[in-house]
Amino acid sequence: MPTDKPAVVYGAAGYTGRLICEYLREYGIPFLAAGRDGKRVKEAVDAVPGIDTVSYDIAEVEHTEEALTEAFTGTKVVLNTVGPFSRYGHEAVRASLNVGAHYTDTNGEQDWMIDADAQYGAEFAKQGLLISPGIAQMYTVGEIAAQICLEQPGLDTLDIGVFWKGYPTVASTNTILTNAAFSKAYYLEQNEYVEWPADAGLYELVVPGQHELGLALPWGGTAHPVWFKRDPRVASVRALGGVFNRPLMLGVPQIVAAALEQMEGKSDAEKYEIVDAFSAQVRSEMPPRENPRINISLDSVHASGPLGRAHCVIHGNCNYKQTALLNVHAAVHLLQDAPRRTGFASGCQAFGHRELLGALRSFGLVLDPILEVHR
Repeated sequence: MPTDKPAVVYGAAGYTGRLICEYLREYGIPFLAAGRDGKRVKEAVDAVPGIDTVSYDIAEVEHTEEALTEAFTGTKVVLNTVGPFSRYGHEAVRASLNVGAHYTDTNGEQDWMIDADAQYGAEFAKQGLLISPGIAQMYTVGEIAAQICLEQPGLDTLDIGVFWKGYPTVASTNTILTNAAFSKAYYLEQNEYVEWPADAGLYELVVPGQHELGLALPWGGTAHPVWFKRDPRVASVRALGGVFNRPLMLGVPQIVAAALEQMEGKSDAEKYEIVDAFSAQVRSEMPPRENPRINISLDSVHASGPLGRAHCVIHGNCNYKQTALLNVHAAVHLLQDAPRRTGFASGCQAFGHRELLGALRSFGLVLDPILEVHR
């Protein structure tokens, strides 16, 4: 059945989907909360404080292009949280195209970003629509820091580190294993994709503001090399990410290795079954609500050029809240004005990095950036 709601939250029963519903309520934007399990969607939305102050509908929808097209008909923007996106994203994107709606998602999959650009970017641009996958704390805040550095001319290389304290959700764990099983991770070197060594293990990074070194991984390659590949200012991008919890980081390669060992010689369908089973073992329940005293984030970007250096650090809290707010800010913009760029674009390219920073600052989710420049 067509909707009269301007925004659709697809995957509203999930952790991030519920938070997106919260911020849509705070902005007073009517929305359709949709998902494959209507009962779970209703339970999630009912748990949103003050939900009775905004107009919303709930829809149970089968995950097919046809069913999603019918559910999305009438809306202006689709906010998708159903991942892994390389596995489930195509149906939602094609349905958005079918109904003439803008599309954002919260993915953490570099291969999905590359595919979304190649397969759908031109068609979205042709219709004057935006496809902006990867609007999430793990990528967008680092992009904001990078864009602040790039306000200084003459910088062409980005070295990005992202750290956070938080609980892995089913979706994030599933994404890690899906990336490991089905895709390669790339960094950008002189505007060409270069594969990260698959057997490199953990990397040690200097974390601004603390004495202990942090452990990090390429984390599927991240979105940054994809977004900056078409930026004429930038030639090389490397991004690594990790959690502050050192024992948890030490365990990640072991979990991935155990899953990959079980997948050896299996069909794709069997591999996905193993991915789902391992994800459920790590965390099968809804994580506890974020605590800003505990769940912190840190994004650090060193930008360099032949004769220039800049370093930007952004401290924040509540990673999932940051992700939810960034997507809702995108919806607010798209419902009132055209994006700065149509087709495939990052959050910063579509809405402006200073604008996104302002939204995060206004809700108390990040500190003012710390910027050091040497000319």
